[in-house]
Amino acid sequence: MNTLVTFSAAIILAFNGFTSEESTEKNPVVSTEIEQPVRTIVINSNDQMRFDTNEIKVKAGEKIKLTLNHTGKMAKNVMGHNFVLLTKGTDVNKFGRAAMDEKENEYIPSTGVIAHTKLIGGGESTTIEFTAPAKETYDFVCSFPGHYSIMKGKFIVE
Repeated sequence: MNTLVTFSAAIILAFNGFTSEESTEKNPVVSTEIEQPVRTIVINSNDQMRFDTNEIKVKAGEKIKLTLNHTGKMAKNVMGHNFVLLTKGTDVNKFGRAAMDEKENEYIPSTGVIAHTKLIGGGESTTIEFTAPAKETYDFVCSFPGHYSIMKGKFIVE
């Protein structure tokens, strides 16, 4: 008896995908898009105005989830840090000087930026997500006044 039930179930399953011309059911649309994995990057910053890395390598078009940790104890208004990825060709010194006039925008000028975190103080963390730009080498900095000359690095897109 079990063999007959199993055989009948197999036949029903085998013919289940076939529809007659009279059927009004439509086949479901199957997406062929493959979800791209997210690349997680963690950067630590401290009260000595340092990032723990000065080089990040990613692939063009890669989805990036970047977390910035401030491992120090000083407050945001004294030793705030952020991560700012600059557009290709942005002059780091000019950008840093322009950032000093942008206190209301957490020291982020309106031009020259691909992606940035919010400004954080000691013990805080912040996370952003963005897509890696075209193959090229970009600069990243902390735009808190005076930090850009020390807190900087290369964002290499391969």
